[in-house]
Amino acid sequence: MPLIENTFLVLGLWALVGYLLGSVPFGILMSRLFSLGDLRKTGSGNIGATNVLRSGSKPAAALTLLLDGAKGAVAVLLARAFAGEDAAQLAGLMAFLGHCFPVWLGFKGGKGVATFFGVLLALTWPVGLACCATWLAAAAVWRISSLAAITAASASTIWMALLGAQQVLLLGIILTVLVFFTHRANIERLRANTEPKIGQK
Repeated sequence: MPLIENTFLVLGLWALVGYLLGSVPFGILMSRLFSLGDLRKTGSGNIGATNVLRSGSKPAAALTLLLDGAKGAVAVLLARAFAGEDAAQLAGLMAFLGHCFPVWLGFKGGKGVATFFGVLLALTWPVGLACCATWLAAAAVWRISSLAAITAASASTIWMALLGAQQVLLLGIILTVLVFFTHRANIERLRANTEPKIGQK
C-alpha cells in the first residue's frame, strides 16, 4: 500500500475521475458503431468484450477489449502524473468499479477483466504482463473466458509477491475479490458445466 500523501479532497477528485473514465460503456458504443444491436439483449447481456464477440464481430470485440483496458490505464497514469501513487491506485480501483457499476446504465455494467488488466499494466507493467500471459494460457487450455479471468485474477497477487510489487498487493487483493464477485454467475455455470466457450454464441 502506498503512503497517503494527498488530502482527502484530492483523493476524492481522482476517485471521481477514475470512476467516470471507467464508466464509459465502450462495449455498447462499439456495438452501435458496428450495428450489432443492443448488447444488453445479446448473449449474457454483459457490456464487455466477450459478449461483443458473441454478437459476431471480432473487430468490435477487439476494440472493446482495448478501450476497456485503456480507460483503466489512463485513469492510473493521469492520477500518477498529477497527484502521485496513492491517487493512482485509488483512480485505478474506481475505474474498475465504474466499468462494473456505471451510473449511466443503472449500475449494471461489465465484469471488469479488461479494465483490471489495464489498471495493472499501468500500475506495474511486469505484473500486468504476467497476468495477461496467465489469462492467455488459461484461455488456450480451457477455451472459457470467465475461467481464464478468474485464474488470472487469482494469480495476480502471487505475481505481485514474486515480482516485487508489494506496494500494490492490497489493491490486488481487493480487485481479485471484485473479479470473483462480478463472475459469481459464471462460477455457478462453471460448477454446472454449462459455461459457454470463447466464440460460442
